[in-house]
Amino acid sequence: MLLSNLNLLATAPGGIAKLRELILTLAVQGKLVPQDASDEPASELLRKIRAEKDRLIAEGKIKRDKPLAGIGDDTPFELPEKWEWVRLIDLMPEFQNGASSRGDAGGQPITVLRLADIKGKRISLEATRQIPIARADIEKYRLAEGDILITRVNGSADIVGQFNLCDKPVQAIYCDHFIRMRIDRRWIAANYCALLGESALVRESIKSLFITTAGQKTVNQSHIGSLLFPLPPLAEQSRIVTRVEELMRLCDALEAKGRLEATQHAQLVSTLLATLTTSTTPAELAAHWQRVATHFDLLLDRPEAVDALEQTILQLAVRGLLVPQDPQDAPASHLLQTIRAEKDQLIAQGKIKRDKPLPPIAEEEKPFGLPVGWAWVRFDELIHPLKPVAYGVLVPGPDAETGIPFVRIADLSLTDPPIKPEKSISPEVDAQFKRTRLDGGEILMGVVGSIGKLGVAPATWAGANIARAICRIVPADNGLNDFVLFLLQTQFMQENFAGDTRTLAQPTLNVGLIRAALTPVPPPAEQSRIVARVTTLRTLCADLRQRLAASQSTQAQLAGALVGVGSFSSEP
Repeated sequence: MLLSNLNLLATAPGGIAKLRELILTLAVQGKLVPQDASDEPASELLRKIRAEKDRLIAEGKIKRDKPLAGIGDDTPFELPEKWEWVRLIDLMPEFQNGASSRGDAGGQPITVLRLADIKGKRISLEATRQIPIARADIEKYRLAEGDILITRVNGSADIVGQFNLCDKPVQAIYCDHFIRMRIDRRWIAANYCALLGESALVRESIKSLFITTAGQKTVNQSHIGSLLFPLPPLAEQSRIVTRVEELMRLCDALEAKGRLEATQHAQLVSTLLATLTTSTTPAELAAHWQRVATHFDLLLDRPEAVDALEQTILQLAVRGLLVPQDPQDAPASHLLQTIRAEKDQLIAQGKIKRDKPLPPIAEEEKPFGLPVGWAWVRFDELIHPLKPVAYGVLVPGPDAETGIPFVRIADLSLTDPPIKPEKSISPEVDAQFKRTRLDGGEILMGVVGSIGKLGVAPATWAGANIARAICRIVPADNGLNDFVLFLLQTQFMQENFAGDTRTLAQPTLNVGLIRAALTPVPPPAEQSRIVARVTTLRTLCADLRQRLAASQSTQAQLAGALVGVGSFSSEP
């Protein structure tokens, strides 16, 4: 049943990971391969181990183990006939912590394996380094084929206690981030033991044993020795490993196929949507759109494709291709003349200083042609003269329990801003930055770190001030607000700004360069039509994303159900 539903499992979100987990679960429960009546039972292995251990104790070669809690009836699951529950220490493993990574002065240089040398739970010799180690210790820490390096310490719970198999001869030792476990292959196959270490059964047990200190998690030899293992007959161990390797290769192939298909899909979507944005006339756009519409279900079957479509919609709007032009509309030049006249009047009245002229726009600067009635401008020509584009508070000082609300990038949101910013600054600091106090309604944009993140100040933020990482943008005309906010969300404007990004401690936009950014402006009436059309289409995109998310959730639930059925099946 699972094999017949591989496509569902492979394409469901997280499906391959679930499939891998299922394979290991079935393996350790004895449900992956059939049992063989001729196999020597695990109980006979345990009898031989006890006899060997008693002999070595009697000869004084090993000490008697400190007794662990017995294995009662409360085991995780029922085992097949001829299997036995054991603690790992019952299999007589040899444990050895690793060598100091600092090395020994005057020692012999030798390859010392570190955490970075573990790739896919196997040892990699691609980028090792040598450390001088005392000659007497090299043999003590030398690795042999079949050894398992257990990660002893790390900050990640997913890495600590990981079983890493040495599956080939290596001329190397290992550092003290590892415990070497060497097992007698008369009782247990090394690759079966490594397989057990990857299973949910062992991983969950190890996580319950962690010792956490200063953010680092550690396990020790006693923790590992106490692990509960399902032990099959030795011959069955080999059959299980062979079958698991076959199925994991199948998972690898499915994963690679999925990546290839995802890449090809993204290229196809990018190519077809790019034809839309390169259209030069409405007729050409209509022809290109027909090609996309024909394959709409195939192309837009995943959220990232819908994201690309939404950005394409914005790009078409910027180019004047999303809504038809109306020859009766007053051209953009009339709006620009009105804004300029108001600015000149404020200069004449002494309310503002004459601005330093921005460079004129050369014909070769224009990235594409605009429809009749549109105009290319510098971004600053759209900004309110009394409220220029400006950064916020440079150094806010220590947080004030009460004071002036202080807007940070974390507060910015186009859909759900907080009623009041969480942080405050003192009135003394605020008094130094009167120019960026908010009235409510201003467009705010991140210019340090989270570049381009946008928000609109709600009325409840009136009187607040803004952080240095934010710039305030107030269009010169109220009718421009929605259009400028739309513009700032387009890839065209984001790329304009990103082209001027400087990287200091964090990526940073320069306000002067924002002011000079090339900006397309349609007639005011067309601005309103564009914003309305974009809003409608983005709502449709949001609905489509929601449907895809619901479909993926259903698919994931079906995959999970299949995995669950497989986990508890009584037949191999």
